[in-house]
Amino acid sequence: MKLRWLVLTLIGAATPALATPRFQDLSDTLPRHVYDGGWEHFVGGGVAVFDCNGDARPEILAAGGTNPMLFLRNRGDMVFEAGPFPTLTGATGAYPLDLDGDGILDLYILRAGADRVLRGGANCRFEDVTDAWGFPQDDHWTTAFTAWWEDGASRPTLAIGHYVDRSNPEGPFEACDTNSLMIPQTEGWREEPLEPGFCALSMLAARDARGRPTLRISNDRHYYVRGGYEQMWDIAEHRFLTPEDGWQHVSLWGMGIASRDLDGDGRDEVMLTSMGDQLLQIAQPDGTYAAAPYAMGTYATLPHDGSDGRPSTGWHAQFGDVDNDGRADLFIAKGNVDQMPTNAIEDPNDLLMQQADGTFVQRATEAGVATRTRARGAALADLDGDGGLDLVVINRRAPMELYRNVTPGRGHWIALDLRQPGANSRAVGAVVTVESAAGMQGQQVTVGGGHAGGQALPLHVGLGSATEVVIRVEWPDGRVSRVESGVDRVLTLSPQE
Repeated sequence: MKLRWLVLTLIGAATPALATPRFQDLSDTLPRHVYDGGWEHFVGGGVAVFDCNGDARPEILAAGGTNPMLFLRNRGDMVFEAGPFPTLTGATGAYPLDLDGDGILDLYILRAGADRVLRGGANCRFEDVTDAWGFPQDDHWTTAFTAWWEDGASRPTLAIGHYVDRSNPEGPFEACDTNSLMIPQTEGWREEPLEPGFCALSMLAARDARGRPTLRISNDRHYYVRGGYEQMWDIAEHRFLTPEDGWQHVSLWGMGIASRDLDGDGRDEVMLTSMGDQLLQIAQPDGTYAAAPYAMGTYATLPHDGSDGRPSTGWHAQFGDVDNDGRADLFIAKGNVDQMPTNAIEDPNDLLMQQADGTFVQRATEAGVATRTRARGAALADLDGDGGLDLVVINRRAPMELYRNVTPGRGHWIALDLRQPGANSRAVGAVVTVESAAGMQGQQVTVGGGHAGGQALPLHVGLGSATEVVIRVEWPDGRVSRVESGVDRVLTLSPQE
């Protein structure tokens, strides 16, 4: 661990410290939208961010719970207006991905009730193809989702996480539902159970610390009570990992997953949000994980403004370089489940800024994003194309929020848009490494993670004062591309480059 901290310190030493992050609150410019509902919408409240018309201005789709979903067209300069969209209630979240390989993003809609699959069309038009594509109409409570492409597959494999089994008369405690795998067939998909299920609230398919594709499942012990734990499922071997594999069982009130290589060693660290401690797992050279030291500043156990001595409740988590200094920062959406008296009722969001020595410090109040509503889903994304990561937050029983990144003196940046021919048009599963004066930074192209919502956008990389980069892409089929580039631009890459 000491060597890893030394590497972090040396990388950070080459990058100057930038200004305190600042966000401009533009929430009042949005149509009023609230994620609402009873206990089936205590969880969920995700948001999907994706460009559905090719204008490089990402759209926003917000879950509504018992209210209809809200689709926001991006008109540029942080102006959003409600656009036409199928009327869907009961939605807990949504993930964008190209399901049919036509190069246009589709949507998987998570619901309390039968999920829906929407095929994307020209100019952000969506068609419900749930029946036509052979998806089951099961009455589950879906709260987690991820996807990956097997070698040579014409469609992705989907993992779908279900929460409490609403049909179990003995529930809700110790009544977790079974999760599902959707296996692509010549026509449509075939459903297989993925069990045991421990009330999944987030899933992410990505390379683990061993370098192998693995499905990580984060589970809510509030309902499995005992006998359950976080899960790791080896995709190639089709089995759950055990302590004998070096995967130690961890039990927590799992809410969300965020993954990012924080030290440039080619292995992603993993953040697991929870009630109380937010657990950051540091990838080790032997392929295992170790809990981050408390001094790293990532546990975010209590409300950071001192307003309440009870534990915080973390939901969506996302790494992103807010000030473009070459170091990934961390946003965590916080909020009480509803009126749970054991935890902080008014629980401000976290913005943890990574320092040169690899530690994180709280800057949510100074940045202007420490609201105390019951936050659920969120997204750090460049919504106005200026190279800064903006922020959207979905709240339970309170209006959604929108923030423009106006941090002064941000560093340079580059955004990498990976495209390839064939079924996996967005190169899900690719691993990207960016080398610059700011150090070595790695990211994976994934679908999933967060809490009930995700993005399909170019990978954003902050660069500090660096003005040149060397980009290495390991494509899903194993081919490798190497590209040199300038900065402050969106660069589209394909395997032949």
